[in-house]
Amino acid sequence: MSVHAAQAMEWQLDSLTIAGLAWGDPAGKPLLALHGWLDNAASFSELAPLLTDYYVVALDLTGHGHSSRRSPDASYQIWDDLPQITAVVQALGWQEFALVGHSRGAIIGTLLSSARPDQVSHLVLLDAVAPEPVPEERFAAQLGRFLDQRAQLMAREERVLTSVEDAIALRQSRGLSRAAAETLVPRSLVEVPGGYRWTNDPRLNGASAVKLTAGQISAALAAVTAPVLLLLAEGGHGRYPEILASAEEGFAQLTTQTVAGSHHFHLDGDVTSIARLIDGFLRREPT
Repeated sequence: MSVHAAQAMEWQLDSLTIAGLAWGDPAGKPLLALHGWLDNAASFSELAPLLTDYYVVALDLTGHGHSSRRSPDASYQIWDDLPQITAVVQALGWQEFALVGHSRGAIIGTLLSSARPDQVSHLVLLDAVAPEPVPEERFAAQLGRFLDQRAQLMAREERVLTSVEDAIALRQSRGLSRAAAETLVPRSLVEVPGGYRWTNDPRLNGASAVKLTAGQISAALAAVTAPVLLLLAEGGHGRYPEILASAEEGFAQLTTQTVAGSHHFHLDGDVTSIARLIDGFLRREPT
């Protein structure tokens, strides 16, 4: 697999290990890649090698892959990774870079682009734009859900899987294709007595303490000055017209296209065509 051609990366930041994978020549155009929920940097192992003019650095976000779990007193709000992401960018010496994000990574990419519009030159969103808004009147109920689920997840004994194949089958049973599972699962496992344990932090399965309101999301999208390419999967989030509507209303410079495939179309779909779309978009000069 092309994941094996990648260079392993690692940074020590804020008492955390941030791991990643890199493809291409470090002298190439910088492109940061952020994966989706419960995935890892290998999510880009098929796409990144096809973007030959770029130095693609894909991170394992905290609590995923080979990166550290956050401390017990911390949380996994979608904005919690931003300080470490910006620190990695600084360590790489990038003044400006393009960003591609998938699913949860796309949402984090939108927030980063809104907060650092002078740094993100182009934003590519794969099957997601922003989190689903929660009305202000549901704030207390959301906070209560977070407290209840956090306590349950912290007390739960983590599952030990007898083999890598069992882990792959489990991800398949939850909607991931065989090809995608075979690529992603090995980087999300650690060997323990009796088998394998997920490296993903169980707290990622719990409710967020705070959700953004519709007004806050609109403000974030309006603050993005980079041109945006939104690719929505026919078999993924392309089924939800509100995602496209929010992007069309919120971004100043937007190109959209619906593509064939599942939510992980950049990994198990027509990746060559996807790479061609992304490459053509990244070559455009921002207006």
